[in-house]
Amino acid sequence: MLVLKAISWGPRHGYSVAAWLKEMSDGTIEVDDRALYVALHRLEERGWLEGDWRLSENNRKAKYYRLTPSGRKALRAKAVDFERYTSAAFKILRAT
Repeated sequence: MLVLKAISWGPRHGYSVAAWLKEMSDGTIEVDDRALYVALHRLEERGWLEGDWRLSENNRKAKYYRLTPSGRKALRAKAVDFERYTSAAFKILRAT
């Protein structure tokens, strides 16, 4: 879900996704490179992302991913599910 959110702002390559997540979480969320690329490939296989090869800011070849319409739909659904789950978890944690 967080990877989809990072890409929802526009096309990004893997390193940019990881940097955005770290920045937006004030350094709390650091994604392992291997796990990130496995996730990107899995999301692409599901049809939630499309990728194409371009030159990065460093003039290196990088695969840029963008959300597909079904990826946007999946992001919305997963965000709702996550909010419901975290709300329930906090309710349990506050129980006395």
